Parts: sequence; structure tokens; C-alpha cells
Amino acid sequence: MENTKILIVDDEPDILEFLQYNLEKEGYEVVTAGDGEEGIQVAERELPHLIILDIMMPKLDGVEVCRYLRSKPEFEKTLITFLTAREEDYSQIAALDVGGDDYITKPIRPRVFLSRIKALLRRSDRLGDSGEESEMLRVGDLVIDRERISVHKGDKEIELAKKEFELLYLLLSKPGKVFSREEIFNKVWGTDVIVGNRTIDVHIRKLREKIGDDYIKTIKGIGYKFEF
Repeated sequence: MENTKILIVDDEPDILEFLQYNLEKEGYEVVTAGDGEEGIQVAERELPHLIILDIMMPKLDGVEVCRYLRSKPEFEKTLITFLTAREEDYSQIAALDVGGDDYITKPIRPRVFLSRIKALLRRSDRLGDSGEESEMLRVGDLVIDRERISVHKGDKEIELAKKEFELLYLLLSKPGKVFSREEIFNKVWGTDVIVGNRTIDVHIRKLREKIGDDYIKTIKGIGYKFEF
């Protein structure tokens, strides 16, 4: 994507150089940082479109950096994906819990890595369009505005991460319809992106914490539906 700025934060110089080379070869503008504290400084100075964070870093780890950035209004909608050499569910869940959009497991294969990055940026473009997909849904006391990427419950505005918003919008678009897990993956994360099995569960749990437990129903062995 032309004029797209990407920040890579990793404490391993070889990985920084490797990722920077592959991204710049695709035409992206790339800036880098060697630890979490420097990553925050560069992010605040450069305001990148996408941030790639290693989870395990000195000073501040990737989860802490993401949590800090998501607390700032200028980074609420910034795409953030994690790099992790660990395959345990808890590290992936932690990354999603603090507002990460995706995670990529090391060792990194260039073709897969670039495919994931491009998929993230494409989904961001679709969500930001002001054409036919920009509309407002009202169900019960919930109002979701796709153009402004905002959700209100009664008079209260509810802050949602990007994927939480997309998931809620999908379920709310057809109240009562049972969405299979596969359908949710394809429509929210995309068919060209591979995410962990717990990804949907984490996002459903976080939505229930924010909008209440009564709206999203689990259909055992199938998926989820929205009721009111």
C-alpha cells in the first residue's frame, strides 16, 4: 500500500533488518525501534498506520506497549500485530486482550508474513470506507455506527477495539441468526489470515464484559448469535 507507514519494534537486530527489507521491497515506508520504550517514542513521533510488536522485549514488553498505546486516542484505531516465538495460548490471548488485531508466530516466513500484513491493511480500508458499508444499526438499546466506528448503549458510549467492533457489527447485522465460527473467522478476520482457535472466544468474552452478558448467545458446537 503506497504511503503506508509501518513501525517494527523488536530487540533482535537481525529480525528488524529482515522484516524492514521485505516490507520496503513491497513499497511500504518502515521505521524501527529496538525495545518497548523506544517503540512508544517512535510511535508517538511517526504515527504509523501499522505497528508490529515483538512480545518478548526488554524494558517494556509488547503487551505493555500495546496497552499504553491503546490508552491514547491517537492510537485507538491504529493496526497492531504481534510477533511471538511462543505458541502458548496465554501469550496469544494476552496480545488480543490488550487490543492487538493479530499475531504472527516466529519463525517468520516472508510470503506468509507479507500476506498477513496486506490482509490487515485491506480490512482496515474496508472498515474505514464511507460508502455503502457505512451505516448505523439500532437493536434494543444498542446503537452501532459504522461510519464513526462507535457504539452506544443507551446514553453511554462503549469503547471497543477494532476487531471487537467488527465482530459486534456482524452479529448485530442479523439479530437471531446463528453465525458459525468459520463464518465469523472469514468475515471478521478474512480467509487469508490464520488466527488461534481461542481468538473468537476472547473477543466474545470481552464484548460481553462491555455490553452485558444477555445479548450474545453461545450455540454449542456451532457458533454465536445476537439476541435482545
